[in-house]
Amino acid sequence: MERRVLAYLFVSAFFMFVMLTMRPKQPPVEDPNAPDAVAQQDAEADESADVDNVVEDADPAADGDAKTADDAAPADRPREAKWFTIGSLAVDPEDPTLGDKALITLSNRGAGIERIELIERNPNGHFRYRRVDTRSGYLGYLAPSAPSEIDGCKINVVGPGTPADLAGLKVGDIIVANGTGVIVSPSDFQRWLEETTPGQTITLEVLRGTGENRETVTVEAKLTQHPLDLIRLAKSGGPDQVPGNISRLSCLLTLAKLNTTNLRVGQKELTKLPSLFDGLWNVTPIEDSENPGFEFRFPISASEAEQVAKGSGGLEIVRRYTVPAAGSGYDIDLQTEIINKSDVEQEIAYRLEGPNGLTLEGWWYSAKISPNWTGGAGARDVVYNTASEFHRLMGLPKIVKQVRQRTEDGVDKDEDVNETLFASSGDPKTNQLRYIGIDGQYFTASYIPLEGESQTDVFSRGSSMLLADLKVLNPHQTQAANVSFYVDSTPRKIAPGESLTDTLRLFAGPKRPEMLEERGLSRLIEYGLFGAVSKLLSGFLHFIYMILGNYGLAIILLTVCVRGAMFPLSRKAAQNAQKMQELAPEFKKIAEKYKDDMEKRLKAQQDLQKKHGFNPLSGCLPMFVQLPIFIGLYRSLSCDIELRQAAFIPGIQWCSNLAAPDMFYNWSPWMIEYFAGRGTGWFGPYFNILPLVVMVLFMAQQKMFMPPPTDEQQEITQKVMFFMTFIMGIFFFKVAAGLCIYFITSSLWGMAERILVKKTIKPASGGGSLALEGVGGDDGLETSGPLKSAPKQKNRPRNPPKKK
Repeated sequence: MERRVLAYLFVSAFFMFVMLTMRPKQPPVEDPNAPDAVAQQDAEADESADVDNVVEDADPAADGDAKTADDAAPADRPREAKWFTIGSLAVDPEDPTLGDKALITLSNRGAGIERIELIERNPNGHFRYRRVDTRSGYLGYLAPSAPSEIDGCKINVVGPGTPADLAGLKVGDIIVANGTGVIVSPSDFQRWLEETTPGQTITLEVLRGTGENRETVTVEAKLTQHPLDLIRLAKSGGPDQVPGNISRLSCLLTLAKLNTTNLRVGQKELTKLPSLFDGLWNVTPIEDSENPGFEFRFPISASEAEQVAKGSGGLEIVRRYTVPAAGSGYDIDLQTEIINKSDVEQEIAYRLEGPNGLTLEGWWYSAKISPNWTGGAGARDVVYNTASEFHRLMGLPKIVKQVRQRTEDGVDKDEDVNETLFASSGDPKTNQLRYIGIDGQYFTASYIPLEGESQTDVFSRGSSMLLADLKVLNPHQTQAANVSFYVDSTPRKIAPGESLTDTLRLFAGPKRPEMLEERGLSRLIEYGLFGAVSKLLSGFLHFIYMILGNYGLAIILLTVCVRGAMFPLSRKAAQNAQKMQELAPEFKKIAEKYKDDMEKRLKAQQDLQKKHGFNPLSGCLPMFVQLPIFIGLYRSLSCDIELRQAAFIPGIQWCSNLAAPDMFYNWSPWMIEYFAGRGTGWFGPYFNILPLVVMVLFMAQQKMFMPPPTDEQQEITQKVMFFMTFIMGIFFFKVAAGLCIYFITSSLWGMAERILVKKTIKPASGGGSLALEGVGGDDGLETSGPLKSAPKQKNRPRNPPKKK
């Protein structure tokens, strides 16, 4: 017994050790006078100063010798940054679902994508995918900046159909007051907007025009809920953003090879080449009502190309963004054209970066898993598929780990810190790309070759790309690091006056199974080990929802159906447990009788089990049958995008997102970060009710069905089990509300089931005496219990009591 007591104490100590070692830790406090510490403080200050919709540069060339847009720019290049939008929030009053599904904001600084907002509507006119990490009102993405001559907030873009557009705000307007106070900066305006609510009507005072023609205009705007900004700048604010992520436009392009000059390891752009990342491109709209979009052009003169590689001639880089009419509304066609404007043949290759800044919603509670046996998944990971490797996921934790290992003092000049995903080799299948993208819990942004055709000779290499400063990024928030990728095209020769043209399709949208299946992206939904069970249960859940119209009730009914189907197995397991409890005293007596003879003890126990038809392994079978169902149901609820924004009780803010914790109360303003920090705290920023209900029910089951301890050993066992239940409740605190509803329903069913089974077991006749004669040897053991084991003998002689 002493050894068992020590074992239980060891288990308790182990769980205490896990609690202490896995608890979130803050990064070490550095000397504020040290250069690195000062840099970190400056970076954190810059991060906190950045707010949603604030304009900032895409990412200047890191080489230090690449030219910027204003550095000796030719006359045919613009000198002013501008923004352009594709799509509209305008709603058809008869059928809101017929409108656009995405509002895309482009910038001529770098010719990249700055923002993609998902604006698909439900039949009731609400956003199908709204931003769930904020509850303030939405005016629209304005890309505001600080005006040079006066205080205020300058508007640089107004999306069609947004509340700002409907209110009459225009590009160039300067917001100077909000009806209750003065606006002195974009940050000031953003902080005020965060205090508003959807449906609220706000009053703004703006300055319109310039010089003597400037006038003061008062406008009123009715705010709405935020649509989901699937792609945004990493420093664009929001409660789920973390310090250390680098802001960068998505889908940037530069040259990777110009004749004899190639990009070196660690370079972002070719030395002495005008910066395509930070340069200002010429923009013209594409006049096509079926496929609206914009064309960006960047000319490179012969003298500029000559500085990069001797004998090079003039070029023009052309990029086209269009939304195809035949697409889903979440598709964007990216066309790259390189025109040789010289009279000599030139060999060209380009580098195309992927999207970044994918939504971080819920990263601190995400249940995203990796298909790899080693390495986990982050809030956003890099996925790709080639003909030789098929589907692969490069998890964010692995990317961060490898960059950290390969980086010394921030830069390693001798080795590429990025991880190569695929590269050309002797086998042409190695660079036969089928797709590559950024994968989130419920959304993705992926490049796909048009018409499902693999790109055999277009791309020679692909690599992941970490967009985060690891010196600033909190080690406990690496799951939220910004990540992207790039692909290098195969060098190709372009004859004088000719051009090369490549096209990829960017799918930036929800991970709905039917959409992913059409694009060959179905592997992006990771169900885990029991995927077939998960898909079956998910389909059944949707069928129930079609009948009930509420996913909360559908989960309850699904749990009842699953537990009801397993009732025969559960009943047998409960009966087995009941027998085990009733035979426990007999096993104890056998152990005491033969404590010095292991062979006789085992023989006596086997005879006892055989006599009463008890098989200790029979109780394990139901558990093994239920395990795939339990895990499959867990994964189906974790992967189902339809649970996102699904309310348990419509019209109530609490538990309005079954894919997230119920978020009963936001305690982060006053609770210490150790408990309420995002990623740095045990419980997260919200106090949740449903996990506590789950833990209470688990403890109630333990109290109801566990017999009173008969000795010290059983008492220790029960205390350890109680402690483990408490620990499990802590880990359940950030579980999605839909899963908590499943556990609550399953626990209530289990309690009712055990009570019912206990009542159906027939009690032993004749007072429940259990005689075990001849069990394990010549001597008999007289025991008591509710089971009937042997016929009662009449006038059985009893041993007379010993005389004192």
